[in-house]
Amino acid sequence: MNKPVKQHLIDPEICIRCYTCEMTCPIGAITHDDNNVVVDAARCNFCMDCIPVCPTGSIDEWRIVNEPYSLDEQFGWSELPPQEEIAADGDGADTSIEAFDDAIAALLAEAHSGAGGKARAPASAAKPSINLYNFAKPAEATVTGNFRLTSEDGDSDVRHIILDFGATPFPVLEGQSIGIIPPGTDEKGEAHLPRLYSVSSPRDGERPNYNNVSLTVKREPNGVCSNHVCDLKPGDIVKVTGPFGSTFLLPSDSDAHLMMICTGTGSAPFRAFTMRRQRENPRLKDTMSLYFGARTPEDLPYFGPLKKVPESFMKKVFAFSRQPESPKNYVQDKLRENADDVAALMRNPDGYIYICGLKAMEHGVEEALSDIARSAGLVWTEVRDTMRDDGRYHVETY
Repeated sequence: MNKPVKQHLIDPEICIRCYTCEMTCPIGAITHDDNNVVVDAARCNFCMDCIPVCPTGSIDEWRIVNEPYSLDEQFGWSELPPQEEIAADGDGADTSIEAFDDAIAALLAEAHSGAGGKARAPASAAKPSINLYNFAKPAEATVTGNFRLTSEDGDSDVRHIILDFGATPFPVLEGQSIGIIPPGTDEKGEAHLPRLYSVSSPRDGERPNYNNVSLTVKREPNGVCSNHVCDLKPGDIVKVTGPFGSTFLLPSDSDAHLMMICTGTGSAPFRAFTMRRQRENPRLKDTMSLYFGARTPEDLPYFGPLKKVPESFMKKVFAFSRQPESPKNYVQDKLRENADDVAALMRNPDGYIYICGLKAMEHGVEEALSDIARSAGLVWTEVRDTMRDDGRYHVETY
């Protein structure tokens, strides 16, 4: 019998197929087919470079196995297999699951910085559909709208894109993402991989009861897909994969208090959250708060519509870092200014924290939450881990 080994796996239910881990791996141990992103056990050396870049924690999966799962086996998975029973090591080595878990925990503690970790979906969230359309068999959607959200004078060109799926079933929940496949090929002559975008419309569509979704897309100077999407015109056909994401979801419990922290296009899922709650229960009060960072009001997507959302429905705190004749403000600064509210949410068993945006924001937000917890007599790492285990703490940063 072969000696048991530990194997690094990726959870296909949680993975959003952003391919960041594959692009980060220094030894080419991560690969993909049209369906899944997987780890090659023959190459993986547990360097952990892929761990902190994963926006969902889907890559925090491990098994101790007598025989490593092959690439073909992993490509065919829609969910992870359970941990198999492992026979005792005849040489007397400790191959127990407990010892294995301790070793992996030590590796993860070294690899993770800040709030990284594997999240769980809120207990009351609706069950999402996952990976209905893949790279080989994408869905097709028709562009029905392309609107600039930021000022012509602003530093950022952010667009609101509306896609209509017609008769093609495409069920999507708030907090999920979809992939857009840009046309053409890369420098190797291979088709471009899909680029992931968070859906910014609620589950019943940008227009209620229509089979459409909206996206919030920022044009990047050298972005193959972002430029393609931002230049789309009504009537254009787009190839779409997904939907993806099974944890960054909206709780159905109306008592849930959501604290949403974002920058730029990280606002997309929170627009969906807000619209869903407004349509479902417009009389809710004091159960949502939004901390939204941008350089200036002109660079902040949905600034106008957000101002129309009643403060009693959602508390809105804006942080602008490039306002003329004003000190720089970031979302972490605004969190500290509202420390009492933040601490109260940490103590609330119905409190949820969602963080979405650039990865650069994550460290500052984590520090602010840690400071606020400490001032309130709490230990942030304990609060965070409890919330994560309860499906109440969610981070997706890129």
